[in-house]
Amino acid sequence: MKFSAVLVAAGSGLRAGPGLPKAWRQLAGRTVARWSAESLLAAGADPLVVVVATDMMPFAAESLAGLDIQFASGGASRAESVRAGLTTAASVSEPDGFVLIHDAARPFVMRRHVADLLAALTHADGAVPALPVADTLKRQTDAGATTAPRELLWCAQTPQAFRLNHIIRAHAAWSGPGEPTDDAAVIEAAGGRIAFSQGDPLLMKLTYPEDFAMAERLAGAQRQNRIGQGFDAHRFGPGNSIKLCGIAVPHDFGLVGHSDADVGLHALTDALLGAIGAADIGEHFPPSDPQWRGASSDRFVSHALSLIHSRGGQVINADITLICEAPKVKPHRQAMRERIAQMLDLPVEAVSVKATTTEGMGFTGRSEGLAAQAVVSVSLPA
Repeated sequence: MKFSAVLVAAGSGLRAGPGLPKAWRQLAGRTVARWSAESLLAAGADPLVVVVATDMMPFAAESLAGLDIQFASGGASRAESVRAGLTTAASVSEPDGFVLIHDAARPFVMRRHVADLLAALTHADGAVPALPVADTLKRQTDAGATTAPRELLWCAQTPQAFRLNHIIRAHAAWSGPGEPTDDAAVIEAAGGRIAFSQGDPLLMKLTYPEDFAMAERLAGAQRQNRIGQGFDAHRFGPGNSIKLCGIAVPHDFGLVGHSDADVGLHALTDALLGAIGAADIGEHFPPSDPQWRGASSDRFVSHALSLIHSRGGQVINADITLICEAPKVKPHRQAMRERIAQMLDLPVEAVSVKATTTEGMGFTGRSEGLAAQAVVSVSLPA
């Protein structure tokens, strides 16, 4: 089901202790905000609007690079930031469509949370993931602590789901008292009905320094690793150089192909596509399509990488083997590694380029052409 989303990441997070605002601190190698952004995109958010404090905008843009998002500038309060995000979302969304509003400080949102919310919203004006209060509640008074009843009390979490036009009107009509602590309260004040979906302890909010230590332990369980493999081969033809892994290599022949015939990048593209079950290079870039004639193969890699990023994925490493009798790969290996690392936004040590022969056997052994195989590891939201 299509929906838009607003990710609120404009707060200062003072209770989390000194350092960057909590949405922009590192959690298992990524910023807290990127965890939520990747998961919402993987669940189908379109558009995803990230609300950021003005002074953090350059840092946020770098932190979320490669993701299909829009930015909005935050306000002095959470409610003002939400309204700014909703305004941006409304400019490119259907007015009666669904919108999710999520606090970036809850990094472990998953597809199932989104699906449950959207299902609950079909019969209400808003939907909230909620957990029943399990602990005994105490009220501190001058006379000492007293026990408060916990029956019918629930802990509201985010993301929260609404119809876009309803939540915009409700925010515009809000008259207090004070600022709303969540967006469901705005709908409630406007007379709307809120439905609960199943809450989840994993939707914990990072508030205090000790929360980050717990989140680090949980982070490893929230991803799955995928392996993709690819293979490609091209025959030799007229020419005096070939493209291998994005590098021009002098040779007695050229390579015959519809694009630039870079077998290394073609195998890499298929491996990237294979890791997310997205068919193969021929389906995305048909040889029958004239627009790809002579095209640089780094465009194919970039396309496959964008598909991975749109699903909240990250490439972990890449390993490419070139199979040929000639040309010699070793003098160009480091340049190839650096070029692929640049394409995939990886450190060079996460990219391997190797070469081997077939001992004179087969089409590569007869120097009729060359081949390549590639393997990649990709991390995706669970």
